[in-house]
Amino acid sequence: MARVSDIADAAKRLIVGRPVRSDRLGHTLLPKRIALPVFASDALSSVAYAPDEILLTLSIAGLSATVISPWVGLAVAAVLAVVVTSYRQNVHAYPSGGGDYEVVTTNLGPKAGLTVASALLVDYVLTVAVSVSSGAQYAAVAIPSLRGHEALFAVSIVAVLMVMNLRGVKESGRLFAIPTYLFMAAVLTTAIVGFVRLAAGGLPPAESADLTILPESGFEAGLVGLAGGFLVLRAFASGAAALTGVEAISNGVPAFKPPKSRNAATTLALLGSLSITFMISILVLAKAAHVHYVELPATNLLRDGVAVGDSYEQHPVLGQLTHSVFSGFSPAIVVVSVVTGLILVLAANTAFNGFPVLGSILARDGFLPRQLHTRGDRLAFSNGILALAGGAVVLIWAFDAQVTRLIQLYIVGVFVSFTLSQLGMVRHWNRHLATEPDPAARSRMKRSRVINSIGLVMTGMVLIVVLITKFSHGAWIAILAMVIVYVIMLGVRRHYDQVRDETSMDDDHSVLALPSRVHAIVLLSRLHKPTMRALAYARATRPSVLEAVTVAVDPEDVAELRKQWDALDVPVPLTVLDSPFREITRPVLGYVKSIRRESPRDLVVVYIPEYVVGHWWEQLLHNQSALRLKTRLLFSPGVVVASVPWQLQSSHQQEAKTWQATHPESARAAALKERAARETRRPDEPTRPGPTDA
Repeated sequence: MARVSDIADAAKRLIVGRPVRSDRLGHTLLPKRIALPVFASDALSSVAYAPDEILLTLSIAGLSATVISPWVGLAVAAVLAVVVTSYRQNVHAYPSGGGDYEVVTTNLGPKAGLTVASALLVDYVLTVAVSVSSGAQYAAVAIPSLRGHEALFAVSIVAVLMVMNLRGVKESGRLFAIPTYLFMAAVLTTAIVGFVRLAAGGLPPAESADLTILPESGFEAGLVGLAGGFLVLRAFASGAAALTGVEAISNGVPAFKPPKSRNAATTLALLGSLSITFMISILVLAKAAHVHYVELPATNLLRDGVAVGDSYEQHPVLGQLTHSVFSGFSPAIVVVSVVTGLILVLAANTAFNGFPVLGSILARDGFLPRQLHTRGDRLAFSNGILALAGGAVVLIWAFDAQVTRLIQLYIVGVFVSFTLSQLGMVRHWNRHLATEPDPAARSRMKRSRVINSIGLVMTGMVLIVVLITKFSHGAWIAILAMVIVYVIMLGVRRHYDQVRDETSMDDDHSVLALPSRVHAIVLLSRLHKPTMRALAYARATRPSVLEAVTVAVDPEDVAELRKQWDALDVPVPLTVLDSPFREITRPVLGYVKSIRRESPRDLVVVYIPEYVVGHWWEQLLHNQSALRLKTRLLFSPGVVVASVPWQLQSSHQQEAKTWQATHPESARAAALKERAARETRRPDEPTRPGPTDA
């Protein structure tokens, strides 16, 4: 068993790295240049598909409806600007890393805070599943051999992201910073070149520019009437996917270098500016290049009045725009495609930084298992990282890494947290305005309240539209998952509260009272050294009553045991328990309970001799009866189980190997000392055994 443990420990060190001392926690904090790619990759990756969602929704009403796509994008940008501005206030007011959970809990109450927490936890898992599945789909296009194996490939990506984050936030941030910055540079270059060519009148049309869009039934007249207005709202809600990931920075404030709040606020401003610039640029250039993007291209895209059919391959909006902007220069097209695929995968890394921190805070508050609150060897919240990876893998496998199915579950959770957070901040300013006498401070608070009020209205409207338009398409699964997580967290808290109440010190001093007597029982099956050691230990404690107990499974063995017992003249009475069905555990339990019934105030101590072995396969050959018996005795009140170890030779050998492995410098020093002694020893001097000779 020890050898298996050593192999597992060596493998862990190889994959994760050496443990980091707790006093090195400050060295793991992130500067802004690394924090931006770490926390902004999810929001920035939305630029790759938010324009697609807007155009796809508007295309339902035909070609003329897509003309307003930049205006829809502008409305999304306005909401994004308001949300970013609001969250800049959040990180100053609540810098502990609780983010929306802390804001809502403080201002709206624990139940509302738990609602936000459940929404964020589910959304983080969905972020990983959607992002990685999207990256797997991109990879399958580039590598045809991956088609049909997207789910397995996506699971492998999750495993890689998990390992990198287990190595530490700063280490993973440095690794993932390069592709994130490359994506920013690629999209920014595409926008600049595109606008230059547009101004010069030389922006070539997109590959789908010569196609027309067939409107769906009921939208033949375009965006008119109530249905048209609702469709615009639906496009706005779909484009609001660009807001996902904004909340991650407010949850990750503790990971920033000091001054934490100011650095987090600056990073938020950079994130908002980049996202708005990229999204509006793509939508404007896509309109200028006449990019057409529909949900069912085979039937809804027409060439000369005829559907293009299944042979037509529709590329994403950014992909079509790249071909238009960089027409005639294929290396740029390849670079943009590659870094876009990478950023979609790395968007999951934002969740790997947000989920563990939120999980740690919830565990601290008693709503999740306490193991999530502790840091691992590399000062990362390892258990939270493992939990997130496990949940994402389940979703990816259940939905076969199909983004079109997973995306319907998305966005709901993040807008639940947005809306409640805005309401919480409005309450926050109302509470502080009631006690603030300084006119300048009151003026700032009123401006902040106006911003949060606007954000509340906007995010609340988006949430309603998302719920209405996506509920029947799969959003109900996300809502159900939030309810389940909410109930589980309440159950965990209830359990911890119950344990605290049961174990807290009160007026009941019975736990301090000494037992009337101690009744010691040494279990044995035959007489050998482990048994005699257990008897010696039990006698050394000087119990009130001491007896040896064996179970009569085989009459001949019991007779031989009695004979040896009398021959050795052991000064302890031997009790033999009858077992007509050849059981061991049940007779011992019954005997212990009978002692407790006769003397309820007595303490019963059961001594069990056990072998300590050095190999995992030896463990399978020994101690199984003892393990079963200990497991049952632990549930018996007033009973203490004491294991008496007997180290076999293999355990001593394994202990020596373990010592040499964990103290390499000491072992090497001993070897060098012995070597020097041998070299300086006179030929006629007798050899003395050294540490390496033993």
